[in-house]
Amino acid sequence: MIFRQITPDIFCWTDTCNVYILRDGESAILFDFGDGNVLNNISNIGIKNVDWVLFTHHHREQCQGIAKIKSSEIKIAVPSAERSFFERPINFRKIKPSLGDAYTVHGSSYVRPPIRPIKVDHVFQNMDEFSWHGNEFWCINTRGNSPGSMSYMLKKDGKWIAFSGDVMIDGAKMHTWFDTEWDYGFASGIYALFNSVSLIESFRPSLMLPSHGDVIRNPLEQLREYQRKIRELERYYVRGYEQSTFGYGSQDTVSIPTDVPHLWQVMPHIYKCKGPDLWANFAIILADSGHALVVDCGLGKELLDKYIDCMRAKLGLKQVDAVIITHYHGDHCLDAPYLREKYGAEIWSLDKVAEKIQFPERFDYPASVNTYGAGIDSIEFDRTFSDGEKFQWEGYNFTVDWLPGQTEFGLCLNAVIDGKLVAFTGDNIFGSTTDPKQNGHEAVVARNSGILEEGYIYAGGYLKKLQPDIIIAGHSNVLDKPKHLIDRFLDSAIALRNAFQALSGEKDYRYMFDPYWVKAEPYRVSVKAGESVDVDIKIRNFLNTAQYHYIEFHCPDGISTHPNFIDGSVKPSSIKTIKLSIYAGSEAIKGVNMIAFDISLDGKRYGELFDMIVNVT
Repeated sequence: MIFRQITPDIFCWTDTCNVYILRDGESAILFDFGDGNVLNNISNIGIKNVDWVLFTHHHREQCQGIAKIKSSEIKIAVPSAERSFFERPINFRKIKPSLGDAYTVHGSSYVRPPIRPIKVDHVFQNMDEFSWHGNEFWCINTRGNSPGSMSYMLKKDGKWIAFSGDVMIDGAKMHTWFDTEWDYGFASGIYALFNSVSLIESFRPSLMLPSHGDVIRNPLEQLREYQRKIRELERYYVRGYEQSTFGYGSQDTVSIPTDVPHLWQVMPHIYKCKGPDLWANFAIILADSGHALVVDCGLGKELLDKYIDCMRAKLGLKQVDAVIITHYHGDHCLDAPYLREKYGAEIWSLDKVAEKIQFPERFDYPASVNTYGAGIDSIEFDRTFSDGEKFQWEGYNFTVDWLPGQTEFGLCLNAVIDGKLVAFTGDNIFGSTTDPKQNGHEAVVARNSGILEEGYIYAGGYLKKLQPDIIIAGHSNVLDKPKHLIDRFLDSAIALRNAFQALSGEKDYRYMFDPYWVKAEPYRVSVKAGESVDVDIKIRNFLNTAQYHYIEFHCPDGISTHPNFIDGSVKPSSIKTIKLSIYAGSEAIKGVNMIAFDISLDGKRYGELFDMIVNVT
């Protein structure tokens, strides 16, 4: 490893990130810190004293070597908006997550703080100035890849140099998408990033010094191209229907009211809820015998009781045999246990959906049943189906197919009912079937395990092949004659994938999109001090060639792993699983701890990208 000289006084050292060194005589300040090996080598460029480390943002790969700073003379400065990530990192990992946890997408964290607290000596507010040895910096908030990241603008010889963190990497590319995904498909991270890029462009910088990749020597051209790409991404990323404006007008134009208040009839044997601004999850298939199947159950107990009582009195309902859950999100299944306890219904789903509801704590996915604060930590299932499994019920022939889209963990229940092929599709496709401007896709959320080839692209191809006459979707949506909407849905999903690939600095965009390509299962474990617990480490190769991996497990004091690193190859387009044993010593801190995975892939070091939670009891 050698230093690259960028200007007469600026050097770059690269390990888990680019560490930039601004030199003045024998003194220097550093921008970010990586794994800390810069300190062992900095004398090679004539530096004896490091006065400051200025962090652009909190991501672990920027700061994971901070323990190598032994001298109190080296001061640490961070963006004010991210101070808590450095000083109180464990506050942002929960053994029992909730929908409203700060800096999460419905309980799944999008911040990546260090595994140990870092003492901060100074914070920079937006639009602060900082002076060192005659160098004057403007400190500007450039949030986007991180919620409070900062760029440091230095004017040298009449030209601006931007120490810009992860705002943009060379080639008008995005470092990671999963760090910019801050909400449930509403694109707040995209808009923040775009505005930050525009601000840096306004300086007309002559150089951009990003945290990863090559120095950007034609920043103006690239910043403009980057903004164009971000706009193209936003065009296909945001929901493909009129959710918050005219959406209720196209939610359901098919159903008619029944004798049961606020229960509407879609077809002679299918009913659903409908009401002003009502987006509940509930559909019911009522056979001539009086037996019923419910699809999803997220109404609230009071309305559920009202429907069942009135359907018994007015529509001949005798027994609810089962409720089928279309995907793992809690708003689709929270009332299922009540339906079983009070009315004797069984709970059914696809096997890969059921696992995420029965054991939600094992995974780091948003909107799990245990995050809703309803007192339900998991749900047991009475029957699970494999992909493509068929069953008969009351003279109907049903098929349960895997149907990813909004999440990998979803299903399509389909059957011919009242002479039409009906598909119950959960939260994958909504909107008007007659408006050519709508493409129908729901939220794009990487943390749902929402890789597009295994999500909306797959769903579009599946529905195009299935050719349903009517789709009964989640949140009270009914889509009649959906053929043309399905065509637009698939085209849009492919265009979205292409927009991500155009922004990716990786060979395959999935490495910057998917936050789970190296993961632990379970993601959360509890262990008593003095004992061990085992987990599976899963490493995914998206490419059609073999890949070599080297992963170190970095632990807080008192916790260790066996082995402490793993290496080897992963076959093309496959997932490799390796057992890892985690030991908590008597000196381990009680409560929540993090283990970080320092990842190298085919010789490229990514640093501590991903983590898992260890709760010491």
